[in-house]
Amino acid sequence: MDVAFIGLGQMGSGMAGCLMDAGHAVTVWNRDPAKAQPFADRGAALATSPAQAAGSRVVFTMLANDDALEAVCFGDDGLLAAGPGLLHVSCSTVSVALTERLTQAHTDAGQRFVSAQVLGRPDVAAAGKLSIVAAGPPADLDAAQPGFDAFGARTIRLGDRPAMAAAAKVALNFGIAAVIETISEQIRIAGAHEVSATQMAQLLVESEFGARMFASYAPMIASERFEPAGFPLYLGRKDVGLAIAAADGAPLPLAQLLAERMDAIIAAGGGARDWSSLGQV
Repeated sequence: MDVAFIGLGQMGSGMAGCLMDAGHAVTVWNRDPAKAQPFADRGAALATSPAQAAGSRVVFTMLANDDALEAVCFGDDGLLAAGPGLLHVSCSTVSVALTERLTQAHTDAGQRFVSAQVLGRPDVAAAGKLSIVAAGPPADLDAAQPGFDAFGARTIRLGDRPAMAAAAKVALNFGIAAVIETISEQIRIAGAHEVSATQMAQLLVESEFGARMFASYAPMIASERFEPAGFPLYLGRKDVGLAIAAADGAPLPLAQLLAERMDAIIAAGGGARDWSSLGQV
């Protein structure tokens, strides 16, 4: 595949390297040309602008934020100025609003656009083991699939609207932040009683706590299957209260928020429902 890659930061450099390793003809462009030179040394072509890179007709972008992606697409010599026929595959974590705007702008320019969000850290990208969450017209996803296969271990297609993938990615990244806070509070609660952070971390890993919780509760929340209760909310509220008390005053903002939410549901008559009913609107 004749492909261009724009954005050679920690993630993009690994992804572009995988495309080269897979034998694709790669053109690169980066705002800082010094980051592109190692790829030229390996045989990649150097573009002088995003529009020139778009001569490859399939362009992957991996950029830091909305502003960077807007500049590459709407700026002078940007992708939208490259003429009809281009397929732009956006791998950047950006807003749903910008994704929708780009979908329309590329259509107006006679171009194609898909969102292909990637899950994994830089080492995973360099190893070609990313998980890809993609959305866009099926034929356009098919055209991008050889690239996905180069830097990804699996591709999950959500639908034909690029905004679907953008929304899923920001939801997943929010979840990472929530998990980090959850782990931090679990360590504080146990740590107040001489359980070391290392011990608690080992317990979470060895019990596969996260995987079991997601596998158990995600389907229940998705289907709103809150009755009959496997574990009623009023007992869950008791346990959250016990955790707050056990922390001996350590800050537990998430636990406090959960207690307030549980109290509201119980006050509304929902205490006997499964505690997964925390997922109700």
